[in-house]
Amino acid sequence: MTNIRTRFAPSPTGYIHVGNIRSALFPWLIAKQNGGKFVLRIEDTDQARLVEGASDLILDTLNWLGLDWNEGPGKGGEYGPYIQTERREIYLKWAQKLIDKGLAYADPYTTEQVEQFREEAKNNKQAFLYRDYRPEDPPIWDGSQPLRFKVPEVKRYTWYDPVMGELSAGPEALDDFILIKSDGLPTYNFAHIVDDAEMQITHVIRGLEYIPSTPKYLSLYEALEITPPILACLPHIMAPDGKKKLGKRDGAKSVQEYRTEGILPETMLNFLASMGWNDGTEQEIFTRDELITKFSLDRVQRSGAQFDEKRLIWMNGQHIRLLSIDDLFNRVANFWPESAKTADDIHKKQILKLVQDRLKTLADLPTMTDYFFAEPIVNWSMIEENNQLSKLDKSEIIRLLSTSKETLEKSDFDAESLQKTLNNLLETTGQKPAILFSLIRLAVSWAPFSPALNETLATIGKKNTIKRLHNIIR
Repeated sequence: MTNIRTRFAPSPTGYIHVGNIRSALFPWLIAKQNGGKFVLRIEDTDQARLVEGASDLILDTLNWLGLDWNEGPGKGGEYGPYIQTERREIYLKWAQKLIDKGLAYADPYTTEQVEQFREEAKNNKQAFLYRDYRPEDPPIWDGSQPLRFKVPEVKRYTWYDPVMGELSAGPEALDDFILIKSDGLPTYNFAHIVDDAEMQITHVIRGLEYIPSTPKYLSLYEALEITPPILACLPHIMAPDGKKKLGKRDGAKSVQEYRTEGILPETMLNFLASMGWNDGTEQEIFTRDELITKFSLDRVQRSGAQFDEKRLIWMNGQHIRLLSIDDLFNRVANFWPESAKTADDIHKKQILKLVQDRLKTLADLPTMTDYFFAEPIVNWSMIEENNQLSKLDKSEIIRLLSTSKETLEKSDFDAESLQKTLNNLLETTGQKPAILFSLIRLAVSWAPFSPALNETLATIGKKNTIKRLHNIIR
């Protein structure tokens, strides 16, 4: 297929979650891989559910993730507008085609009448199908009533889904459905088919929940004489227990929350791409370019993929390690502790280089670096909770710290000299590194972990190190 054109068509009805982004990522990858176009379309016809600012949030999230679109809001394009409420006349033109062919009718029924039909079907132990109650002589449609599609032929449909394989559904899946609502706006079922045709979309990739509606779409494609695009449905992202679709009650967050918590955009893309997809190897960490090169729909699994936030955080640490120190420094600009406010960039980069390998998220930075810039708050419970240090009595702690202070005062305090000094201290005190070095580390940082002790002391500096040891001994 030439001229690949894929799309992401979110509704601005709330925050953008991981499932939304996966539905954007896969078509973006296919477009990039094939030198095609990725189209962004805002589907805002459900006016009752619109959330103010949601459209801007969608654009901001996609920009942060680097999922750049070729056509759409802010970019324009020859098939615009790319916001559905600005395309009313286009939908009316296509609706008129169906009316002219006798395949659309004004729905004259009230809500109460429809409810009576449902009850009647139930009493007859039949499934309720709107087409069974189709009016014989419907009024001329003037826009004040809903416009319904009249299914032209009740038959079985079979189609191929690149992810789910060959699928089919019988007549029970076909029914008359609303095309244009009484407010003059189209339904999703109608609008997306018109838009995809007008915008020459070649691939429609969305969630598994759209499979039951696909026969209706195929019937409408036929009625409009449109060749359907490739229709692919992605398996659900499952809750951590693997028993149900991921939802808010399972701790699902917006993508913006993960951004605030220090997850990298590269990590989010890698994580979502690998949920239900792999390239056939043991590789887990993929760069953006590797994903573009290796991704294919036929390697997306059919079963749901469990959401594992621990894996996301582990993966984020791996991606942080791949960054150059200058790149990482730019990304952590808003994550430094308040104590680093007056520190110069050279000193901050030196500290960042020390902690880079231990960062799991950018939001770990304050905890891991605050003690480099300011006197840490003493937390004796950290000694009490340490299995080995808790066995030392007070006098032994004082002895070890006093000996360390006296010895360190004689060191040149560069990393190499400090390592020799620390090794000598092990011989002098007769202690194990796990005890002596842990005690010194806590005394100068009161942090749950830190980089190599010699580099930590060198960065804190001789004056501050000796001062902190003195205060703790006192």
